[in-house]
Amino acid sequence: MIPNILKALRRLTGVLMIVGEKMRSPLLLLLRLYWGWQFFLTGKGKLANLDRTADFFATLHIPLPKLNAIMAGSTECFGGLLLLVGLGSRVITIPLIGTMVVAYLTADREAVRNLFTNPDKFVTADPFLFLLVAVVVFTFGPGAFSIDALIGTRSLHTKAHGPAVGLLQ
Repeated sequence: MIPNILKALRRLTGVLMIVGEKMRSPLLLLLRLYWGWQFFLTGKGKLANLDRTADFFATLHIPLPKLNAIMAGSTECFGGLLLLVGLGSRVITIPLIGTMVVAYLTADREAVRNLFTNPDKFVTADPFLFLLVAVVVFTFGPGAFSIDALIGTRSLHTKAHGPAVGLLQ
């Protein structure tokens, strides 16, 4: 009886792994489209209201607030567009992650301090989902439905792992 249950669990695990692999690229596409657009809108808002953004940054004691407002706004705006289309995805997530870490350390410092005592405050802070998506795309790549995949990521995976794995990316 137990060997039959183990066989069934192995088969189920195998099926779930295949389904999960097939869902990876569509999920990454949805994440990139939605959060790339959100990054773009947030960055555009910072750049369109540069003086107000710089004033806010000054209240957070960020040095050179206008320059940092331009850098943060540009990173979010243009990085969001690159994330959205999946071009240079892993590279652009690095400054996006950095921007979100700075946002946490300046605007949501209390959420970081209470990460283990009050995790709800951390995960409900404004930067959380932006940071999470940037880390997910950095870790797993942009998926098959991206410009990165069209211009070479797939061929690199194919060379390294064979055609079946390359097509799943």
